[in-house]
Amino acid sequence: MRYARLQHQFVDQIPERLEPGVLYVSMDYATSAHSCCCGCGEEVVAPFSPTDWKMTFDGETVSLRPSIGSWTLKCRSHYVIDRGRVIDAGPWSDERIAAERRRDHWAKAEFYGHAPVDTAAMPQPSPTPFGFWQRVWTRITGGS
Repeated sequence: MRYARLQHQFVDQIPERLEPGVLYVSMDYATSAHSCCCGCGEEVVAPFSPTDWKMTFDGETVSLRPSIGSWTLKCRSHYVIDRGRVIDAGPWSDERIAAERRRDHWAKAEFYGHAPVDTAAMPQPSPTPFGFWQRVWTRITGGS
């Protein structure tokens, strides 16, 4: 990762031009945006909702959960923002990305009370984290 830390800035609206190394947080729009931490310059948006990202502010730093997976970008960066630190979370295979997208689709459908388009193809969310980085992250955060 090119950026090891992100400074947060609370804003009313996300600015047109994102400064590298800055995580912009708009509570009015329940979203955050930043320039990709790999340094490619692409814009990364993480909306806050019960089925998307969650932002915590401890009075000094900002954390986002879950990880940022820039799968649609050429760089395919994957990292966690934890108390302003950028932690490389390693690459994911196309199969794992597809499985996570199905899980996201299922979680949104479940939360908002809509049946997924193809319920047979939708995996049930795993009660236990999978993958090396997820297990490491769970140990670091105590399961949050």
